[in-house]
Amino acid sequence: MASGVRNGGGGVGGRMSGKVERQGANATPKAAAGKPRLSAAGGGGGAYRRTSSGPLPSAGGGGGGRASSESGVSSRVRVAVRLRPRNADELAADADFGDCVELQPELKRLKLRKNNWESETYEFDEVLTEFASQKRVYEVVAKPVVESVLEGYNGTVMAYGQTGTGKTFTLGRLGEEDTAARGIMVRAMEDILADITPETDTVSVSYLQLYMEMIQDLLDPVNDNIAIVEDPRTGDVSLPGATVVEVRDQKSFVDLLRIGEAHRVAANTKLNTESSRSHALLMVNVRRAVKGKHEMDISISGENGHSSSMVGSLRPPIVRKSKLVVVDLAGSERIDKSGSEGHTLEEAKSINLSLSALGKCINALAENSPHVPVRDSKLTRLLKDSFGGTARTSLVVTIGPSPRHRGETTSTIMFGQRAMKVENMVKLKEEFDYKSLCRRLDIELDKLIAENERQRKYFDDEIERITAEAQLRVTEAEREYKISLENEKAKYHQEYLDSIKILEEKWKIHQQSPKKQIKETEPTSSEVGEVQNLLQNEKVLRQSAEDEANDLKNQVLHWKKMEAAATAEVVKLRKMLDTEASQKEKLDEEIAVLKSQLLQLSLDADETRRSLDRGDGSGKIFPGFDSLMSHSRNSQPREQSNGPKPPIAKLFEQVGLQKILSLLESEEPDVRVHAVKVVANLAAEEANQEKIVEAGGLTSLLMLLRSSEDETIRRVAAGAIANLAMNETNQDLIMAQGGVSLLSMTASDAEDPQTLRMVAGAIANLCGNDKLQTRLRGEGGIKALLGMVKCGHPDVLAQVARGIANFAKCESRAATQGNKVGKSLLIDDGALPWIVKNANNEAAPIRRHIELALCHLAQHEVNSKDIISEGALWELVRISRDCSREDIRMLAYRTLTSSPTLQSEMRRLRIEC
Repeated sequence: MASGVRNGGGGVGGRMSGKVERQGANATPKAAAGKPRLSAAGGGGGAYRRTSSGPLPSAGGGGGGRASSESGVSSRVRVAVRLRPRNADELAADADFGDCVELQPELKRLKLRKNNWESETYEFDEVLTEFASQKRVYEVVAKPVVESVLEGYNGTVMAYGQTGTGKTFTLGRLGEEDTAARGIMVRAMEDILADITPETDTVSVSYLQLYMEMIQDLLDPVNDNIAIVEDPRTGDVSLPGATVVEVRDQKSFVDLLRIGEAHRVAANTKLNTESSRSHALLMVNVRRAVKGKHEMDISISGENGHSSSMVGSLRPPIVRKSKLVVVDLAGSERIDKSGSEGHTLEEAKSINLSLSALGKCINALAENSPHVPVRDSKLTRLLKDSFGGTARTSLVVTIGPSPRHRGETTSTIMFGQRAMKVENMVKLKEEFDYKSLCRRLDIELDKLIAENERQRKYFDDEIERITAEAQLRVTEAEREYKISLENEKAKYHQEYLDSIKILEEKWKIHQQSPKKQIKETEPTSSEVGEVQNLLQNEKVLRQSAEDEANDLKNQVLHWKKMEAAATAEVVKLRKMLDTEASQKEKLDEEIAVLKSQLLQLSLDADETRRSLDRGDGSGKIFPGFDSLMSHSRNSQPREQSNGPKPPIAKLFEQVGLQKILSLLESEEPDVRVHAVKVVANLAAEEANQEKIVEAGGLTSLLMLLRSSEDETIRRVAAGAIANLAMNETNQDLIMAQGGVSLLSMTASDAEDPQTLRMVAGAIANLCGNDKLQTRLRGEGGIKALLGMVKCGHPDVLAQVARGIANFAKCESRAATQGNKVGKSLLIDDGALPWIVKNANNEAAPIRRHIELALCHLAQHEVNSKDIISEGALWELVRISRDCSREDIRMLAYRTLTSSPTLQSEMRRLRIEC
């Protein structure tokens, strides 16, 4: 059962130890009979509030940003004591005796009676009588911690006491029959769910028990041995194998508690009919969004003066992550009183051992001891953050009134007194939500692409419609013109023929008549006038035909002009389409710039995280963000010397390792450089190595060594391979994919000492694998190491020496086991002269590895002649006398005394070991 009081500087008790007060014999013990069971009452308490108004330091980090915290605030562990009323057995057995304790809640004091004449007085942060209700206990013990958790701080509420004193009642009571009897777990979740916003905040729980030093999942009993994982960088412990359930309402949480309680181990003892035989831990993880921070607009302008607006926040939203741990410790017990035997006895031993380890840690922290034995028990490892860590901790110690258990009561009170001296450094846990930012940018990018595609389709359809309409109109005009022209030609041609025919007939008549008749029939003036009228009409008709022909020609010219105008409009639309395409390219370039700046932001965030880890809490925002903002304000996208950068969805570790690895195959050198640096940083952590290999990261890194000519890419890729080569499984994969040959080729081409150091480190890690000795040598690994010594750089020589030492050690082990015969492969490849030359190198790392390699080579008689001929015997003697490392000095001495050949040569030269 856990409960806690508000942490802070004020209140009675401060930081103190118990003070003793003598009483007279007339002290009246508190009445014990007729006291009710524990039930609810009122009370209150406040929580620590964040007072700093300065900006939060920024933080970064791969696959979502890492946590950033304010400077820690010192906060003492708050301790309350709660008295259980007498039970039926005590009412009967102790009827003639008074209580062993007397409570003074108004003074926050407790008197422990040693006998009828003497008592000792202790002060606590809160003193709760047997009449204190569950509500009162929650409000003064746990509510301040819950409020701190809602503000972003870690918190712990824990109960400690003898078995049967009401710990589980205080913490885990569900209160299904009587809501007033609800314990701290149920009430804490009610307050948390009432305060959060379901749309942006999440609450998840895990429910575990520590039984017989095994961490078991109460929500999934099959998961009965969960491992504790400790972050090597921060020292934080976690339980990745535990079941995590997201909670949306109080009913589902109570159902989870009911499931967990059904699986918790309990037994019947003389002190408690249902004694908990395990420590229960309820872990509540709260993730809250911090609203209303750092919002801005971005306007991206096109080259043609048209502006497309993209409004959004490029500053990642801030979230607060906190954890509430409620610990219901199993009760301490004395075997002679509890009557435990058999398996129950073993359970009692395990419980007492873990509680003893917790007590040792509390003592060490209270006394400011330089060593706190947190690794003595899994319980102390799980509570590492609660005592002396960054959590706000409240402890409720439960005691009984019976004088028969005065010893256990005294021990519980002293535990609480020592816990009050423990100081924690509470810190606010805030981090950037890069996943949310990336999702928003992806949505915005999808909108821009969809809008561009829509406009492009509209323009294509419009051009096609106008072109078809113009073509149809031109075709129709040409057809009508041809028909009209043919009709007119036919009409006027026929009239012309008819007129000629009439004139010819008249002419013949005049030619065939006699002259007399001609004279008689000589036309009169009226006939001449008629003929002239006919000729005039003929001229008019001809003129009319010519005019109509001209009109048709003009119409044809008009239609041709309309066709030319339509063609010009098509050309104009095509130019508009080209302009839109150019704008799209500019927009793509703009988006690419944003991508590159976000990638720089990720890298700078990693650097800021490392700076924060070193204690450099400068609070400055990483420079990549400022450069991204300044670029987004430019009206024209700047020319980028390195071309477009990779897509936004592949920028952050949170969006997926596979996307980051795909950037290793980018055509742009800068993108590959950034991507390989991210992969190298991920590979530096052992937890990420298996994921990188499964996703094909090792193959991609080897491909970079094979194909890239960039010195930086090869250096970082070799470093990443060196990190992966620390794992034996990965070593086999590196060998199977020709990794040694690629590393050897890189070493022969490289001139940069740092590149050679990375390559030498990778080969040195491979040299430590017994199974790869022959293949490593066959693919030129040893000669590659020896070839790198020409560089002369101390860091390179140190890695070469380490690789030779690893190889020699593996050879020595194989020979000792009978798996190897014949001379050392190192000697065959000519490594011994260089070993002898550098056996007394001034650099300690080089000298230590060379001395170790020389000792391993000399352990086998088959190498003795070469040892003597190359002058290595004198170095062995020097090592056995002067080496600063005792283990190497003793190894050299044993080697010299166990080799007959070396002993014979030493006698010949009169050398004494």
